[in-house]
Amino acid sequence: MVVVSNPSVEAVNLSKKFGVFVAVSNLNLKIEGSKCVGFLGPNGAGKTTTLKMFTDLIRPSSGQALINGINVHTEKKKALASVGTLIETPEIYPSLTPREGLTMIAEIRGVPASERKKRIEEAVADVRMQEWMDKRVGKFSKGMKQRICIASALLSNPSILLLDEPTTGLDPRGMSEVRDIVKSLKSKKRLIFMSSHLLSEVSDVCDEVAMIDHGKLIVYDTIPNVTAKFSGGGNAVEVGLQHAIDEALLANTIARFPDVMGAEKKDAKTLIIKFSGGLDVQERLLDDLVRLNIGVVSFKPTSSELEDAYLKLIKDTL
Repeated sequence: MVVVSNPSVEAVNLSKKFGVFVAVSNLNLKIEGSKCVGFLGPNGAGKTTTLKMFTDLIRPSSGQALINGINVHTEKKKALASVGTLIETPEIYPSLTPREGLTMIAEIRGVPASERKKRIEEAVADVRMQEWMDKRVGKFSKGMKQRICIASALLSNPSILLLDEPTTGLDPRGMSEVRDIVKSLKSKKRLIFMSSHLLSEVSDVCDEVAMIDHGKLIVYDTIPNVTAKFSGGGNAVEVGLQHAIDEALLANTIARFPDVMGAEKKDAKTLIIKFSGGLDVQERLLDDLVRLNIGVVSFKPTSSELEDAYLKLIKDTL
């Protein structure tokens, strides 16, 4: 394991052409620190091509892909020493068990023999597949296979995870399980750079978002900043609570906070609060809610607000 105190991924004038087709065009993007960043864009926007350049699966036509300041293409082994990746749809041989497949992968990646058993058990525990450790992978659902593939990316205990649409092709339960795993990995001081074309997924899992279309970066910022700047009309946040809230408190107090345009229940423990204003109002709103001691456990822009911003930004590039 390579310990990195402030992990970073950076594209410097990064471009990739396939003949006359420009897949990625002069991409400049620097992400650093322990967080989860969604790489958002429509199908064919250049997301997978970019991630492949960060892992040296393909070479850029021009520019540089840097991991922790190290050029991936000139110092590949050093640059990728602290990186775990899941690009497109790899699978472990169906005749193998997770233990057998991950042992083979750990050996290929140079994990010391004395540490392999522990690393494999930790990685499988991270993806909640302990009870399936010695079952044949061929009998797994697609979601279970994807969880084992994520475990393979964790074998070296990386400080950076590059995930390419990790929930693609999964049923709703499989998608939910993989998202929960990614959210749990955020607590382990890693930089997670995750491509997706699903707005709800990015809103649910990520702290920041980088939007790309036609191979060009449109915006990179926190999700609250993006929704505040680019969504139309008022803003809305989804507030998760530990316990169900009293109807009178919702109607007589929260709905009457300054700049609040409306407050309603999404379900027993989730509120949708609409408000006018930017991040300063959002900050004050969160502070006011916490002061009520109602058990706030989450506070995030609604996926519809991110959708408004996304559609506006993508439309502006057409």
